[in-house]
Parts: sequence; structure tokens; C-alpha cells
Amino acid sequence: MTPLEFLAARQSIPVSQIGEPGPDDATLRAILTLGLRVPDHGRLEPWRLIVYRGEARALAGRAIANRLDARDGPLTPDERDREEKRLSRAPVVIGVVSSPKAHPRIPEWEQFLSAGAVAFMITLAARAHGFASNWVTGWFSDDAEARRMLGVAPHERIAGFVHIGSFDGMFPERPRPDLDQLVNDYDGPWPA
Repeated sequence: MTPLEFLAARQSIPVSQIGEPGPDDATLRAILTLGLRVPDHGRLEPWRLIVYRGEARALAGRAIANRLDARDGPLTPDERDREEKRLSRAPVVIGVVSSPKAHPRIPEWEQFLSAGAVAFMITLAARAHGFASNWVTGWFSDDAEARRMLGVAPHERIAGFVHIGSFDGMFPERPRPDLDQLVNDYDGPWPA
């Protein structure tokens, strides 16, 4: 596959369809190393990664379920089961954390975009290594207490969770955006 064919074939596999095996330690390290090759104005490294694998996925899932139960509960058994499995459906889940650094010229929103680029680059690197992936967020990404329970500091935000594993089938291509409807040449300021 040429680089252009690789990019044209990019797709997210539904998390429910991603299974074992996941990458071994050396391959995961290679994926994450590539994932950090993103635009980073000022070389601030305004992100970090949390790896959820093995029993840690179930521990994180129980924390998520407990938080939702405390916030909105009581949860039904089915709701608790769904929440507990949030981070254990794929063999490896990477939490991409935006960890902004104070800087006089580089705003936090730009640093958050860099964290988003890390998440996307991890999805591409996983695919290049032969794995399926999907980048998702979830309600717990926007809940301060849930973020804390997942290992995220108060000043940090979650750019997403990248689920990585295997997929043996073909997933149907979805309709893609119409470029002609979304691109225009600049012709002056937006009307007042």
C-alpha cells in the first residue's frame, strides 16, 4: 500500500469489533513513539499518555461505573455492566491527556489541538502496525471526578481514548464528506 492509499483507506473500527490480540510491549512502544511525532508549537510537550491494559482496564471501568452511580444512580445491572466495560472492550486503551503548560504566546486551546493530533497519530501508527483502532471520548472525559479517578490531574483534560487491538473482517466504508460543500476560497470578511 502506498502512503496515499494508506491514508485513503483510513477508518475507525467500532470499539465493539476490536478484539485480541493487542500489540505487544515493543510494538506498543513503537506505536506511542510515532504517536508523539505531532505539531507542538514551542516544543512544550503539552500532553501525556495513560495506558490501560490488563486488569487496569477493569479497575478503571469500575471507577467509571461507581462515579456514574454516585452522580446519576442508582445504575441498573445492565447500565453498570456497560460502564464497567468502557475501557476493557479492546486489549489496549491509550488515554491521551492534554496537559497544558503556561506560556505567554501559546494558548491552551492550541496545546489541546496538539493532544488531539497525538490521538489521531496513534490511530494511524496502530494501523501501520497492522492493528485496528478507534478514538473516542465518552461522558467521563468531561466529568472532573471521573477524570481524577482515571489518573488525570485537575488542570488536565482528556483528548480521547484510543482503543487498539485486532479486527479480522472488512468494515463497510461509510459515506465521506463532500469536499465541494466544505471548501471555499477566501473572498473577504464574514458579513457583519
